[in-house]
Amino acid sequence: MATITSAGIGSGLNIEDLITKLVAAERAPITQLATKTDTLKTQLSAYGKLQSAFSTLRDSALKLARPETWQASLPSSSDATSVAVTAGTSTTAGKFQVSVSRLATSQTLSSQIVANATTGIGSGSITIELGSWNSDQTEFTSKTGSTAVTIDIAPGEDQLTKIRDKINAAKAGVVASVVTDAAGSRLVMRSSETGQTNAFRISVNDADGTNGDNSGLSSLAYDPSVGVSSMTLNLAAVNALAVLNGLSVESESNQMKDAIDGLNITLLKTTTTDVTLSVDQDKDGIKKAINDFVTNYNAAVSMLRDQTKYDATNKTAGTLQGDSTATTLQMQLRSLASSATTLGGTGLARFSDLGLDPGVDGLLKVNDTKLTKALGNLENVKGFFAGIDSTDDTNSGLGVRFRQLTDKLLSTDGSLTSRQTGLQSRITANGKQSDRLEDHVSLVEARLRARYTALDKQMGQLNNLSSYVSQQMALLNKSS
Repeated sequence: MATITSAGIGSGLNIEDLITKLVAAERAPITQLATKTDTLKTQLSAYGKLQSAFSTLRDSALKLARPETWQASLPSSSDATSVAVTAGTSTTAGKFQVSVSRLATSQTLSSQIVANATTGIGSGSITIELGSWNSDQTEFTSKTGSTAVTIDIAPGEDQLTKIRDKINAAKAGVVASVVTDAAGSRLVMRSSETGQTNAFRISVNDADGTNGDNSGLSSLAYDPSVGVSSMTLNLAAVNALAVLNGLSVESESNQMKDAIDGLNITLLKTTTTDVTLSVDQDKDGIKKAINDFVTNYNAAVSMLRDQTKYDATNKTAGTLQGDSTATTLQMQLRSLASSATTLGGTGLARFSDLGLDPGVDGLLKVNDTKLTKALGNLENVKGFFAGIDSTDDTNSGLGVRFRQLTDKLLSTDGSLTSRQTGLQSRITANGKQSDRLEDHVSLVEARLRARYTALDKQMGQLNNLSSYVSQQMALLNKSS
């Protein structure tokens, strides 16, 4: 009898085709589930884009809601080469008169000239102490909180270049350098910082046993209070002197950050006439912030409209067409954009009063002429966007309320985040269901294959038996 080696050989039936069709029928729910999952993934992607758009809208609303956006921030100087100015925080608009009679300087000393920078001058130690001198340098007062620094100069380390490096490495509040010209080389030392209290004196413990002469390491000593001035005073440490709006001001630095609230003033040179510092409102910056808000609002509205629309001509629906969350988002944006506040003063209650005209498509269109006119009264516009009504949230400025709305939508339990979480949960659940269905289909296919293989074998045996009987009957007929 024949041996069955492949389904269908014994019976002559196309069993593989039959099994394939039956398995395909079992896989139909998996295919349907995959289609639903693809739709969910498309929706999740759409919500991801919406989240990005609302996040950008929130940032622009937040900028309009912040008080610092509306503070003066455009300083200028009538003579920026003498007095420079930049804005800090909490700047007040206005004009200020500044005259500079003296700049702050660092004490600068220079040594005697030697042949070259590698000439050895003698070993020992030098001690540097920061402080201030009186007017004729007969008294020295140590700087509060400062400690004298002693620097050892060993034999072989007494060249100007090596002494310079050791002084700089000691970080004693003094910077050393070597100046070389046609006459030779000199060690120059200056205070690291300007101002009267950053002057310094230098005492020496000279290896030659004499600390106050001009030879050996003593040539670097400077302490007029004890009659030692081996180094030459090239520049004394003094404070800057200026007059701000008639008030005399003294500063250890040429950077005057606290003289006028919110302004950073830099003194660059003395003046013979007053320098005018002007601080104006940055209307162009504020206009840009408003335009950016409109752009981001329109982007969010347009995205929602495209995602939820139905194209009757092409009979195609947007990804979120019929989605209740997306529809609610549309209504919330349009409702807030059409609301009003009394904090903008008379004649400035709605976006249209500011020059942000709502169109039939739900988008805002900027009327630049109207907006520029409204910005003539920045306090009113500030109230319109950044005002806060402590008794009625619905009357607060539009910037504040848009920021509150977008914060709520983007929060961990907000509708945008919740909708994305829900979609992701359904996608995950569909994946698990698909895996279970795949396991079921595999079992069904195995059962079908076993059943039809057995049937095929039986059919083969019956066919063989039928052939055998037919052969025997033919032989009998022939013999008779």
